[in-house]
Amino acid sequence: MIVDFHTHTFPDRMAARTVQMLGQAAHIHPQTDATVKQLLASSEKAGIDLSVILPVATKPSQVETINNSAAQINALYKEKGVLSFGGIHPAYEHPEEELERIVSLGLKGIKIHPVYQGQNIDDPGYLRILKKASELGLIVVTHAGQDIGFPGVIHCSPQMCRHVMDLIPSLTLVLAHMGGWHDWDEVPEVLKDTPVYIDTAFSLGQVDTADDGHWPKGEPYLLSEDQAVRIIRAFGSERVLFGTDCPWADQRDYVRALRNLPLTEKEKVNILGDNAVKLLNLNKPV
Repeated sequence: MIVDFHTHTFPDRMAARTVQMLGQAAHIHPQTDATVKQLLASSEKAGIDLSVILPVATKPSQVETINNSAAQINALYKEKGVLSFGGIHPAYEHPEEELERIVSLGLKGIKIHPVYQGQNIDDPGYLRILKKASELGLIVVTHAGQDIGFPGVIHCSPQMCRHVMDLIPSLTLVLAHMGGWHDWDEVPEVLKDTPVYIDTAFSLGQVDTADDGHWPKGEPYLLSEDQAVRIIRAFGSERVLFGTDCPWADQRDYVRALRNLPLTEKEKVNILGDNAVKLLNLNKPV
């Protein structure tokens, strides 16, 4: 089984407009129109059995709508290969109550994005959320490191994540983008002895950059194969989840990039799906 632990979609009525706006801001080309329908088509082409949608609440007012939508997506598509997490915002007024509602909706985890949400992950607003998520057994996926749309802005560094895990050691925390996008030299040194997971999203292969001169040609925006293997083996393949960041990466190319890494077959099987199956308890009903 292959599980893409890191994808994004938007409601059909706004998907095309939203993905175009985000792509222009980051000067990169999306690979789908960011609808659930195209995610399913992309996953089928790539041989991916399950894609996990990670919604981001950029405003507190979006939180309840996002979580209701996630539950609706799961009701419609859980048998077809899509599973949505919920979302929360550090400025949401009653996060504990909403996290309890997220559990009641049957959602397995939440996504946070410190860059888009404008707070450090170890600030009190997030710590309140993360403590409650840990108590409820929710998986937390966070954007980690820089964001291609906000160069130089870091609200989730390896040191901040270390601080979080020191305070809440029982938290199930997944650090996207191989532990911290463009913080890759620090990630293993600071975090390898913590229980965090990392995902491979937007870290392997090549970025489909816009041909507008914003990004210099030939720059290594993502990890080399040697760098990727070094980080994977520092954490152990049992703590690495396959993720693409679709629509910002082609899922089929990404599966190929992971398979081409100089890893053992067992390491590849762990990363491509076995770890996610265990984390999501997929031997039980989704």
